[in-house]
Amino acid sequence: MSASAIVFYILGAFILGTGLLAVTTRKIFRSAVWLLFSLIGIAGFYFWLQMEFIAAVQIIVYVGGIVVLIIFSIFLTQQSGKEMPKPPLARTVLSIVAACFGFALTYYLISQYSFTAPLNPAMDASISNIGTQMLDATTEGYVLPLEVVSVLLLAAMIGCIVIAMKVKTQDK
Repeated sequence: MSASAIVFYILGAFILGTGLLAVTTRKIFRSAVWLLFSLIGIAGFYFWLQMEFIAAVQIIVYVGGIVVLIIFSIFLTQQSGKEMPKPPLARTVLSIVAACFGFALTYYLISQYSFTAPLNPAMDASISNIGTQMLDATTEGYVLPLEVVSVLLLAAMIGCIVIAMKVKTQDK
């Protein structure tokens, strides 16, 4: 087994492990921290693929933006230290069945696909080329995905504000 394969399996196990912990832990703050580690692992994949710019964007937008907003909203709520309620057994069983079905479907789709080497040369991943494509409004441009990311960040900020708002109780 080559060193590249070992790094791939280590990163994959790290991402799957932290993602599983983010979903299964009952403390909401710990769940956000495990999500942070999972997203850092995905950035590690980008670094491993030598896509440093995309890895930096992953860290800045998701780790530095989304997860920090989630953590701030957790701290601003009154129930930030409490445990989340344990889900009912039926929901747990349904989740396990859905996950097994998802894994089986993914395995089936991957096994049916014949992976061949691409005929086209690899894309030029230089910073200047990426910057030019981000500002380009043609079909090769990334203006629309850039705007979608900005809407995602705006939605995360609005969600944090909604979560942090205190409900006024009226005395009768």
